[in-house]
Amino acid sequence: MSGYRLIALDMDGTLLDEDKKISAENKAAIRQATEEGFIVMMSTGRGVISALPFVRELGLNSPMVMVNGSEVWSSPDKLLQRTHMDIAIVEKLHQLALEQDCWWWAYSEEGVFNREKEELNLREQKWLKFGFFTENEAKLERIRDIVTRWDNTEITNSHPANLEMNPKGVSKASGIAAVCKLLGISMSEVIAVGDSENDMAMIREAGLGVAMGNAQERVKAMADFVTKTNEESGVAHVIREYMLKK
Repeated sequence: MSGYRLIALDMDGTLLDEDKKISAENKAAIRQATEEGFIVMMSTGRGVISALPFVRELGLNSPMVMVNGSEVWSSPDKLLQRTHMDIAIVEKLHQLALEQDCWWWAYSEEGVFNREKEELNLREQKWLKFGFFTENEAKLERIRDIVTRWDNTEITNSHPANLEMNPKGVSKASGIAAVCKLLGISMSEVIAVGDSENDMAMIREAGLGVAMGNAQERVKAMADFVTKTNEESGVAHVIREYMLKK
């Protein structure tokens, strides 16, 4: 019998294929896992509005970790905790994006904002995450170096061409830890599955950390197990191997 009780799934590049769909194989494995009493939950950089349709599609009523851990939901309808970014830090990140002529986006309680939003008053929002996107690798590394020296945010990515900043100490791992406390289980009973830097903390701290076959190389290097790709229903493979096998 499996010693794991919960599986935390990243969405983009993990649960979802390249067309942003959940495969029939993944759906079937998730359905069987929940029927056998396992907890299947999302742990994603997405906000709740964009994640909920997939949660509903799977029929899940489990906790959720959203916006890389800045929000933790005890169920799809009930917020457990929310951590805001310091507005002064958001202003510095926004200014850096302007100086570097870089596409930016940011999550607030109200939704997602980006460079196309004119006359945005940053202080009118409560911010959860700030992101940069550029295919210029040198520029991206320059931004990472600058923000790293500030030492006031968690810096990850969800794609090789972006950077994501969350409040210091906030990650998918911290969100899952809050869920574990709520449910009365330990991180050793968790399987975490992902493909990008923003999944590394949860992969490292879970009882079983799994990288997708399509994951960034540094994610694969630190995982306990590398599954199939998101185009090959790698999530279903993990569930069958580590939860459903008797």
